[in-house]
Amino acid sequence: MLRINLLPIRQLKKRAKARNQIVIVATLIAFVCLILGAVGFLQNTRINSIEASITRLKQEKQTYAPILAEMKRLEKAKKDLENKISIIKKLKRDSATTVHVLDEVAKKVDSKRMWLKSLKQQGGSLSLTGIALDNRTVAQFMDALKDSPYINTVNLSNASLAKVSGRNLKSFALACSVITPEPKTQTNNKKN
Repeated sequence: MLRINLLPIRQLKKRAKARNQIVIVATLIAFVCLILGAVGFLQNTRINSIEASITRLKQEKQTYAPILAEMKRLEKAKKDLENKISIIKKLKRDSATTVHVLDEVAKKVDSKRMWLKSLKQQGGSLSLTGIALDNRTVAQFMDALKDSPYINTVNLSNASLAKVSGRNLKSFALACSVITPEPKTQTNNKKN
C-alpha cells in the first residue's frame, strides 16, 4: 500500500492562494495609488491654472485701477453737484415763498384801519407787529391771513393798548407759520 503525503501540496496550494491574494491586494493598492496620483496631478494642474488666472486678473485689475479711481472721483463730484443744485432749488423756492408771503400780507392789510410796524420771516416762521384801531380789525386781519396758501397758522402772541398821537389804539403781535404750497402740475391739453 502506498501512502502519498499530500501535506506539502496543500501547503503549496495555501501558499499560492495567499501569494495570489497578496498580489491582488498589492495590485489594488497600486491601482488606488495610481488613481490618487492622477487625481492629485489633475488637481495640481487645476490649482496652477487657477493661480495663473488669479495672477492675470490681478494684473488686469491693476490696469483698471486708475479708471476706477476716476469713476469714484466723478461720482463724488456728481453727488456734490446734485447737492448744490438741490440747495439752489431750495433757495429759489424759499425766496419765491418770501416774496409771496410779503405779497399776501400786503394784500391783507387794511391800510385805513391798521399799519404794520415790523415783519420778520425766519425759515418757516413769520412775526408781525402792528397797530390797529380796534380788536375787530386785528381779528379780521388774522382771518384774512389764514386764507392765504402760504400761511398755515396764525396766533395772536400779544395784544395791548397803545397810545398813539393821543388816541387809544390796539398794539398787536402775531406769530405765523409759513409753508410752501406744492407746485401745481401742468397738463398739456392740446386741441387738434
